[in-house]
Amino acid sequence: MRTFILSLCAASVVALAAIAAPQSGLPLPTTLEDFKQPGTQPLTVTQTILESSACTGCHSGYDPTKEPFTLWAASMMGQAGRDPVFYAALAIANQDAVGAGEYCLRCHAPAAWLDGRSTPTDGSALNEALGDFDGVTCHVCHRLVDPVYTPGQNPPSDAAILAALTQVPPTQNNGQYIIDPDDVRRGPFDLGPTFFLHEWAQSPHHRESQLCGTCHELSNHLTTRQADQSYAFNATNAQHPTHDKRQQFPIERTYSEWSASQYARGPIETIDAEYPLGRFGGNDTAVSSCQDCHMPTTTGVACQPVLGPPTRPDMPLHHFTGVNSWVLNAVRASYPDSETGLSASSVAASNARTLENHQKASKLDVWTTSNQLGVRIVNETGHKLPSGYAEGRRMWINVKFFDVADALVAERGAYDTVGATLTSANTKVYEGKYGLDANQAALTGLPAGESFHFVLNNTILSDNRIPPRGFTNYAFGRVQASPVGATYAEEQYWDDTYYAIPPGAVRAVVTTFHQTSSREYMEFLRDTNTTNGAGLTAYNAWVAQGKSAPVQKRTANINFGATTCAKPIPYGVSKTLSMGGTPKLGWTGEPSLAINNFKIAISNARPDATGILNSSPVSASVTPFNGGTLYLGGTITRVGSFQLDLTGAAQFSIPVLPIMVGTALNYQVLFRDPGASFNYGITHALHVDFCD
Repeated sequence: MRTFILSLCAASVVALAAIAAPQSGLPLPTTLEDFKQPGTQPLTVTQTILESSACTGCHSGYDPTKEPFTLWAASMMGQAGRDPVFYAALAIANQDAVGAGEYCLRCHAPAAWLDGRSTPTDGSALNEALGDFDGVTCHVCHRLVDPVYTPGQNPPSDAAILAALTQVPPTQNNGQYIIDPDDVRRGPFDLGPTFFLHEWAQSPHHRESQLCGTCHELSNHLTTRQADQSYAFNATNAQHPTHDKRQQFPIERTYSEWSASQYARGPIETIDAEYPLGRFGGNDTAVSSCQDCHMPTTTGVACQPVLGPPTRPDMPLHHFTGVNSWVLNAVRASYPDSETGLSASSVAASNARTLENHQKASKLDVWTTSNQLGVRIVNETGHKLPSGYAEGRRMWINVKFFDVADALVAERGAYDTVGATLTSANTKVYEGKYGLDANQAALTGLPAGESFHFVLNNTILSDNRIPPRGFTNYAFGRVQASPVGATYAEEQYWDDTYYAIPPGAVRAVVTTFHQTSSREYMEFLRDTNTTNGAGLTAYNAWVAQGKSAPVQKRTANINFGATTCAKPIPYGVSKTLSMGGTPKLGWTGEPSLAINNFKIAISNARPDATGILNSSPVSASVTPFNGGTLYLGGTITRVGSFQLDLTGAAQFSIPVLPIMVGTALNYQVLFRDPGASFNYGITHALHVDFCD
């Protein structure tokens, strides 16, 4: 089917060549040796990877809302080998560096890569009959081996599998997977001694985020980090000297963003007033790993009921829901359902989950102060917002101001749906922009600056995407995920933007939008492709599917006139009490000079204990203190002392003075807790912005 689709565009290749002649200096004279990486190598598995259709007999056909196959097929994991944007980017990667498609195909068509069909590197050897277009297949994931062997936890056979490798991957990166050479299907559950339908092994690795980091962490291994922290291309026809991602240019750092977040340090409870059943985790309201959010648990069975499977309360749903809003529809429009495993209902259900995921990923708060409209976006995910594939992916704020007659007075961040054009100069757009430095420009013949050339980029020009909970500048710097051209304080997982209220405006509607593929990126794929019609195919699919119409994430309405302030934000984690449970720091009232009824509220602490409330204008992170964590930095001020009641609760009034308007303070409570380490209890912290 893919050959048929590309043949429709064959006539366009001549025209495309006229639009974009090959750049001088390209392609780079790389070889397949440059793209060789640690892990399992092609043509080394004893039993071949099966196509996903081999799993349908047991794992589909009984409940489309829970069965693994139907949910997987209606995800970008299941259609990674049919994604038209991927093939457009693949063509340009091969144009930019000889054999670069080898790097791309190992994650988008892993079964074909393992069987040696990633050569030629343009994907022309992929075989639909062998399931090569199924993307990240059942058999690939369920034969993954933990690269770190732990006796007593991992299957005993793993030690020999790792020992047989030429090199074990040093980090999670670039699709450096390790595959069980035999058809032993791994998962998190013990299937019992009587299970006989296929060979199996219980694998704790399948509950770990490290597994997801195998492909959701990308680095340009053609580059090496220099002493001045720039990245330069290596000599060709040689593997990377260390294969350490920290010495390679960071393309995507979704796994590392998670690993440096609070989610990686322990489960985060996601129950709140808006989501009383939790935001992400299904049956589990407290979440930590990638799987917790992207494979939420349910109560059900994983295979045909006639086979007598146990009903599990923690069965992971194979949703793999992300934020891609249009490509699944494009795949279904280009391939028959008999090939993809898709249906109208499964795609509609997947799109609904994607929309829900967008909405759950953040909070939106609006307020007014000094004739300005304040907008705060709070990142509720375990990685940057947005994260992942940066090319063409962005989130922005749209503000519409209305007058008393409900006429539109002004708009910020307007989007023209016909031209797919965003007015970005008067609003904030959250995105990562990558490009080429002067040395790379000289090497490639391309201009220095912003670029969509995936395998050539070697510098980050800007990255203002919102960090996750637990953000620290040190930790994100270590994993090459620091903000660039933007500043976030320690522990800050939110961002504020202010808009001047235009004359005559009495109210505003604020909306955050996300777009999977921008016009600029899709035109780049169309116009830069000189070797085949994949760029035009992707562009036409983008047009046919509404030009990646922006997805509405959150909306808030505000009437001007009433005094409002930004809502305080909790950050960090509390120390567990000696008697169990954790204290909580909250608030009542508004931190406003005009209202002046603001109070810090402590609950779930040690009953009948004495405590003190401290404050600081500076936040701190991961500073050990009396068995807990001190989240206040700089000059710490003792606000006052208090007595907790018999439920472990207390409130402390905070008078708002004129000098406090427009400033922020961070608060944290310490209290007596006999039996705890150091005999102290410590709450998390609370960030408070004061307004007029």
